Amino acid sequence: MNGDQNSEGNDVNEKKKKLNEEVPEEAAEQSVRQQAAEQPAPEAQPEGEDAGGADVPAEPTAEQLQADLAKALADAEDFKKKWYSVSAEYENYRKRTASTRSQAYTEGRSDVIVKLFPIADSLERALAACADEKTKQGIGMVLKNFDKLLEGEHVTPIAPVGEPFDAARCEAILAVEPKEGEESGIVKEVYAKGYEQNGKILRFAQVLVTK
Repeated sequence: MNGDQNSEGNDVNEKKKKLNEEVPEEAAEQSVRQQAAEQPAPEAQPEGEDAGGADVPAEPTAEQLQADLAKALADAEDFKKKWYSVSAEYENYRKRTASTRSQAYTEGRSDVIVKLFPIADSLERALAACADEKTKQGIGMVLKNFDKLLEGEHVTPIAPVGEPFDAARCEAILAVEPKEGEESGIVKEVYAKGYEQNGKILRFAQVLVTK
């Protein structure tokens, strides 16, 4: 009898022990469920962000692509117009510079030639006054070379004897009485030749004019 009571007592103790072991496990599970319920729900991620929180650009729409294309074409047209404008300005500058250099070069040569005119005047007077034939030939050869030099530089003499006086090409240094039958205002004699180059007067001719 005592053996049966001991056996029943052992069974009761075993059940209590198991019950004590199961209760903490259930309490732990209930605690975890309660903590999970108390935590706030995760916020929905906005568009354009991935799981790592990095920004992801949204796909451009057809309207945006069309607008970007139109802007790029407008910019390209603007740049092309500016390039044409700069090119035209440079071409004009290049032509002006070339013309200025050419003009300066021509004027520089003309200045040198003008300084030779008095020498030619002296040679012509010497030729007119010289009595020796050989000396005349020598002076004449020098004057021919001078004339060739002027021809090469497109310089032509102004010696309008017998023509009406032209103040744009001549300078009257003396007025003389006309002879019978001569008209007034006619170049009677050239005291010093004038010279012009491509229509530009380098030196006015000094002339005697009838009154």
